[in-house]
Amino acid sequence: MPRRAKGPRLYRDPARGQYVIRDGPRFVRLGAASDSEAERALAEYIAAKHRPQPIGVPPVADILAAYANDVAAYRKTARNISYNIGSLLAWWGEKPATEITARNCRAYAATKTPAAAAQDLKVLRAAVGHWLREYAPIVPPPVVWKPPEGRPRERWLTRSELARLLRAADAQHIRRFILLAYYTGSRPGVILRLQWDQIDLKNGVMARIRPGEAADAKKRQPIVRLGKRILSHLRRWHGLDNGTVSFLCHYEGRRVDDPHGSWRRAVRNAGLAGVTRHTLRHTRATHLMQSGRVSLWEAAGALGMTTRTLEQTYGHHHPDHQGEAPDV
Repeated sequence: MPRRAKGPRLYRDPARGQYVIRDGPRFVRLGAASDSEAERALAEYIAAKHRPQPIGVPPVADILAAYANDVAAYRKTARNISYNIGSLLAWWGEKPATEITARNCRAYAATKTPAAAAQDLKVLRAAVGHWLREYAPIVPPPVVWKPPEGRPRERWLTRSELARLLRAADAQHIRRFILLAYYTGSRPGVILRLQWDQIDLKNGVMARIRPGEAADAKKRQPIVRLGKRILSHLRRWHGLDNGTVSFLCHYEGRRVDDPHGSWRRAVRNAGLAGVTRHTLRHTRATHLMQSGRVSLWEAAGALGMTTRTLEQTYGHHHPDHQGEAPDV
């Protein structure tokens, strides 16, 4: 049975009067070192020997691919995340993960609008975190810098602009989308996934998520009470669809999950600028606050947001904003 190795240790060569570090078959001569210098050299040798060695550094492309396959593919926002990953790959490509630094992130952000850069780098940060948790450490660890979040968008439509947008919509699915998004105040993704089994025409309510579907922990999605105007549209659409399709926003029976072209065409034909699909939710919240007839609690419940968010973002539209302060 072989003897157990003693490990690195100091040995004084009597012939030369010098210290040597002996480590198995290896000898490291320290020259004319004093006792304290030799002991310090031995400590540094042992520390260096047992320091974890850097593992192979993956390219950024591998990190993004792992996140796309393991996580993003199962998210409701998978399509949007795929756009972010595509943008990231075009710039980071085969760069090693060690090049994910604050400086390089700022250089990447300079090639994008602030909002686009923030979204892309948010995905990059999530992908790096997933790799570190599920695969292996990276030495040195990546540092993902993300630009500060900008002010909330304040673009909303007047009632005349909303009417122009509706008239400019040249396809059934985009007209339905506009009406549903405005009258329910729901997020675009909710409307585009909406199916008839989420609509209760008898009781006048709409479920933002399907029965048995997991709710997004970060977004409130309460049931919506439907007003008379949208209910009348829904009853008409229900008759037209005649039980032959599942999704409310459909094109010849097929779900429309990304109406970029028809939306841009409607916005352009209506002569509007700075309008996105999310603008309809902003518009609904603004109109509710401007009316002065709906309490913060009721409006927040209908929109699926907190009263704090509603007050901070839209409170200045309320007729009673700042109360009697101007006259004090």
